[in-house]
Amino acid sequence: MCHVIVTCRSMLWTLLSIVVAFAELIAFMSPDWLLGSPRSDPSVSRAGVDSGEYRPSLGLYSRCLRIGTWGRGVSCGPYASTFGEVASGFWQAAMLFLAAGTLLLGVVACMSIFTLCFQSILKKSIFNICGLLQAIAGLLLMVGLMLYPAGWGSEKVISYCGSEALPFRPALCSLGWAFYAAIGGTLATFLCAVLSAQAEIATSSDKVQEEIEEGKSLICLL
Repeated sequence: MCHVIVTCRSMLWTLLSIVVAFAELIAFMSPDWLLGSPRSDPSVSRAGVDSGEYRPSLGLYSRCLRIGTWGRGVSCGPYASTFGEVASGFWQAAMLFLAAGTLLLGVVACMSIFTLCFQSILKKSIFNICGLLQAIAGLLLMVGLMLYPAGWGSEKVISYCGSEALPFRPALCSLGWAFYAAIGGTLATFLCAVLSAQAEIATSSDKVQEEIEEGKSLICLL
C-alpha cells in the first residue's frame, strides 16, 4: 500500500532539489557567464541614443551581441555549431562535468517527487540514494566550475575581454549572473545531500510509524 508521507524536512528537501536542478540547467544554457569589455556602437552614437556603449556576453557555447541598424536589437545564440568549436578544451571539459552534474540533479529531482509515496527501493532508502547522487553531482559541478576559468586565455575570450585575458584572469570582462548561479546551485546541491539524511529521519520517525499502523494513507507532520 502506498503511504503518502509529507514532513517539513522532506518537503523542503524535495522543493530545494527541484529548484537546484532548474538553476543549474538555466545557468548552463545561459550566455551570461562573462560580460565582455564595453564596446561602442557608432550607429547608436550617431543616432544620439544613450552613449552607444554596450557589453556583449559570452557563455560556455553561446553569446549575445547587439545588432540592428540602430543597435537596439540583441542577438543571442550558439557561437559553436559543434562541440569541437567550443572556445577551449577547458570549456569542453567543464561542459561535460557540468552537464553530467546537471543530469544527475535532474534525475534526483524526478525521484524526489516519488519519495512522497515510496521511501525505499530494494530495501534501500530512496533518500540516502538521492543524497549520494547529489553529493556526486556536487563534486562534478565543482570540478566543472574550477575548469571554466582555465579557459579564459582562449582566442574567443580574448576577443571579448581584451588581449590581456589569461587563464583565471578575465581582464576587461566581468563575471555574469550565470556563473554565480552555477556556484550557488553547487553549494545548494551539497546542502541537499545533507538535508536528504534529515528527510530520511523525518519520514521514518516513530510518529510516522504510529500513523501507518493506524491505517492512515496520508500522513502530514510539521
